[in-house]
Amino acid sequence: MRVRELMSTDLVTVPATADMQTVAERMLYNQVGSAIVTDDGTPCGIVTETDALTVGYAADKPFSEVSVVAAMSNPLTTIQPTVSIREATDRMIDEQVKKLPVVDDLDIEGIITMTDIVRNHSDLVKEAKQIERGRGSHDPKEWRSIDG
Repeated sequence: MRVRELMSTDLVTVPATADMQTVAERMLYNQVGSAIVTDDGTPCGIVTETDALTVGYAADKPFSEVSVVAAMSNPLTTIQPTVSIREATDRMIDEQVKKLPVVDDLDIEGIITMTDIVRNHSDLVKEAKQIERGRGSHDPKEWRSIDG
């Protein structure tokens, strides 16, 4: 299974000039857990609910006075839509992130989250079993001797 099969295309983008009040309102309105930050249309960061909570706790001023750049995570870790779900999961673990914007030639196509992957776990297990079946039998009675 590939990233494009599980990714969500409903995502929120905000300009790097936005304040956190605007970002939080857009995330709440669209019922999403993150927003992609763009600079002249090019993705440059991501703001998650955790980022918003962290900056909200640390800042000693209203959200309307906090720049999204102060809250966003960057550099942005992205993935291509043709990558396998296994590779996407490994990337999330390696980079310690739960969300990966899906980018093809610098165009944002969507986002894949750990939640998307977990939600589709049973389909992924079925696919893995089908692949494994194609590799040969696990029954020792069906194994052939190498020397004859």
